[in-house]
Amino acid sequence: MPFKVYIDPREECIGCGNCEANCPEVFELSPEDGLSTIKAEHRGTSEAEGQIPDDLESCAKGAVDLCPVSIIHVEEAG
Repeated sequence: MPFKVYIDPREECIGCGNCEANCPEVFELSPEDGLSTIKAEHRGTSEAEGQIPDDLESCAKGAVDLCPVSIIHVEEAG
């Protein structure tokens, strides 16, 4: 089952890079504003939300745990 991943509220991101360091398959820091974004291949309608396959659930949930401002969320899609 795929998983929904989102960064909310994105404007509270401090650009620490923990998410990208832990799960570079899903997250990257935007070159425009230095804030976390969902990588294009997993992105939905905005840079702050998308969908990932099962095999990336573990690393995305690791990013949830490492986010110092608790704005990364992962949940079952559906």
